[in-house]
Amino acid sequence: MNLYPNVLLNRVEDISIELLQKNKIKALILDVDNTLVDYSKILKKDVIKWANEMKGQGIKLYILSNTNDKKKVERISKELNIPYKYFASKPLKRGFKKIQKELKEKPEKIGVVGDQIFTDVLGGNRCKMFTILVEPINEKDIFITKWKRPIERRIKRKYMEIKNKGENKNVFK
Repeated sequence: MNLYPNVLLNRVEDISIELLQKNKIKALILDVDNTLVDYSKILKKDVIKWANEMKGQGIKLYILSNTNDKKKVERISKELNIPYKYFASKPLKRGFKKIQKELKEKPEKIGVVGDQIFTDVLGGNRCKMFTILVEPINEKDIFITKWKRPIERRIKRKYMEIKNKGENKNVFK
C-alpha cells in the first residue's frame, strides 16, 4: 500500500503543463472538496483559469468526488465545463476505472489530484495512476476528514525526508 504521492504541491494551480508533459500525463481526475473548492464551496477564478489553460493544452479533466451532494459537484462541473462522478467511494478502484474507460487513456497517462492521502492518493496509486497531492485549500474539514489530517501530516513529513535525501528516486518524479 503506497501512501506517497508522485508529486506534492501547494495547490491545484501549481500543476503545470510542463509537469504533465514530463510525466506523459494526458488527463487529470480531480477531487472537489478542499482541492477545487473551499469548505464554503467557493470556486476561485484562479482555478477556473487553470482548468481552461489545461484544457487548452489538450489535457482532459474529469471530477471524481466522494461527496453525496450532487448539486454541488454538478455546479462545479458546469462552471469548469468538465464531466463528473460523485459519491465515488474513494479509495475504491471502481470510480477511477470508470473514468479511465471514459477517457480512453492508460492508467499511467492519468493523474489523480486531491488533498487527501487516504482517498485520492491511495485510490490513484491502487489504479497505477500518477498521483498529485495538494495541500487543502483551508483547514476547516468535515469530521471524517479532520481526524485523518494529523496522520497525513506525518506521512507528508516522511515523504519530504525521503525526497530530500534522494532515496528511492524512482518513486518521486
